[in-house]
Amino acid sequence: MGGLTDVRADRPVLVVGAGPVGLVVACELLQQGIPVRVVDAGRGHTAHSRANVIWPRNLELLDRIGVTEELLDTGHRLAGTAFYSRGRRLATAWMSKLPDSPYPFALTLSQNDTEAVLRRRLAALGGSVEQGVRLTALDNAADGPAVKLEHEDGRTEELEPGWLVGADGAHSTVRKELGIGYDGPPVDVSFAITDARLSTTLSEDLSHYCYAPSGAMVLGPMGDGVHRIALNVPHDAYSEDNPPPREMFQQVVDDRAAGRSRVEELLWSGSFRVRVRIASAFRSGRCFLAGDAAHVISPAGGQGMNTGMQDAFNLAWKLSGVLRGEFGEPILDSYDPERRAVSHEVARSTALLTKAGLVNTPAKVALRDAAFTAADRTGLFQRRLAPQLSQTAVSYDGDRHPRMPLRVSSGSLAGGTGEAVTGSRPAAPRLDSGGWPTIDRDRHTVLLWPGTRTPPSDWQRIRDRVRRTLPQGTPVLDLTRAVPRGLARALGPGPAVAVVRPDGHLLARVDPRSPQDITRLLTRAAHLRSRS
Repeated sequence: MGGLTDVRADRPVLVVGAGPVGLVVACELLQQGIPVRVVDAGRGHTAHSRANVIWPRNLELLDRIGVTEELLDTGHRLAGTAFYSRGRRLATAWMSKLPDSPYPFALTLSQNDTEAVLRRRLAALGGSVEQGVRLTALDNAADGPAVKLEHEDGRTEELEPGWLVGADGAHSTVRKELGIGYDGPPVDVSFAITDARLSTTLSEDLSHYCYAPSGAMVLGPMGDGVHRIALNVPHDAYSEDNPPPREMFQQVVDDRAAGRSRVEELLWSGSFRVRVRIASAFRSGRCFLAGDAAHVISPAGGQGMNTGMQDAFNLAWKLSGVLRGEFGEPILDSYDPERRAVSHEVARSTALLTKAGLVNTPAKVALRDAAFTAADRTGLFQRRLAPQLSQTAVSYDGDRHPRMPLRVSSGSLAGGTGEAVTGSRPAAPRLDSGGWPTIDRDRHTVLLWPGTRTPPSDWQRIRDRVRRTLPQGTPVLDLTRAVPRGLARALGPGPAVAVVRPDGHLLARVDPRSPQDITRLLTRAAHLRSRS
């Protein structure tokens, strides 16, 4: 293998939109040596960035492009999310108690800060954003897309990229030009939001969901006394020319929040109306949709940007593998069903969370409060909602491809030699100081697991036989029993071989006594037999 495929590999991948999703796609491809061109219509940075939380699963995935540590240095860590009704705490979803993530916390920072980190990484990889360049036409021909780009100075340009990724937001021109539908369930609510300096008695290491008969409100600490405040308001109560004032936020904080809080200063404020929308397809030929271009969901739970980033990672490792010749093109067929199913599930769960905060009749309030309290006391809240919020519960094809508790290298791993093929640092499959396995960023990794009990007497022989049978260069990692309990639970009590995808999702468990089955599985997963 090796070398770019002949599928228009000499032409760049065009990424339309330079928000977090488009930047992640571009970084993933560039670090593989894939030529990329990123254009943005001129949105640029704005003081009104809405997304302000990165959940544990995305911190894991952002390791792929080597930005997690810088984000951790920039953001504010949260141990969990607490839920209240009329000032009384009902339940808490603790990120800090997740047994299966190397990052057991949420990270809050402005979307502007997230984008700044990603742009620095893009520049370090040799990429740039062409600001003020708008896609105005797209012909999705059978042999690849042809587009028209309009520059700020009025100059137009015609381009035939090898592939196109539309990450150009909810009003996506790419989606409209492709004729893809954009519909969704009837969730229609307006929010007022602000980043404000707040004096409060509430904990700075939790986000706070506060319910009251008058509505719902979220207080999210962002460090240095700044909090994101979001609350539902009547439609058309505010506009760009009439932003929500400090007095309104203070009044609602007094009415709905637990504890005592004073809104000292608004750094900015705005309002927006949410309508849930999901594209009817995330792919058309060699064009893909990702992020808000593919789905807009309720802001409840802060899932939108995180879901979009996971689109980007899912697509980029497959596309880069195809263009490098590591995988056959049919592997891209899995992008649409995998990510569209997840988007519908996230939309459903965030809609339920939104509706839970907006109930206002005494009977419904009592029922909600009793359900939250009971779920918290029995541990159900922690077992179900914490993984859902953290996005560690994401699985593909039902439960066939769950996310595994792992780290992903920011360098491509050679087959057990310890030398990086590409990327920013040398790496090899290994256990870090916390016992977390680090898998290959670009290829399927084979984990040899002896089980939680005493290994079979012939385990060494079985392990050596598996290694000899695998294709040359396959990343392999021997696991000891000293791994985090979440990972041990996921791998199971008995000996097994786990084949893990580059994004950390389980491909399959295989009987270690049948190494030929592992080789056949890797061959099928690469889809290389379809190549001429």
